[in-house]
Amino acid sequence: MSDVLDDEAIEAGLPDGWTRDGDEIARTFEFDSYLEGVGFASGAAGIAEEAFHHPEMTIGWREVEVRLTTHDAGGITGKDLDLAARFDELAG
Repeated sequence: MSDVLDDEAIEAGLPDGWTRDGDEIARTFEFDSYLEGVGFASGAAGIAEEAFHHPEMTIGWREVEVRLTTHDAGGITGKDLDLAARFDELAG
């Protein structure tokens, strides 16, 4: 199990575009079309499965909201920050 990060470590490691919302980090990715968002969500799901760390994703019209937390640790861990950075790379 990963250790929950303190506030300073979260702020230092939070990728650009992500915000903290309590015990989660979140970002809304915007796309030119609905299908581009669905494609991103599918790719993100594959990355999450490889990492065995599964986000909450909400697909909307031309946007996908992603929320990350480490449930078994009870908060934000390095696993969340790492996955956020990988999703940023996927979104390009």
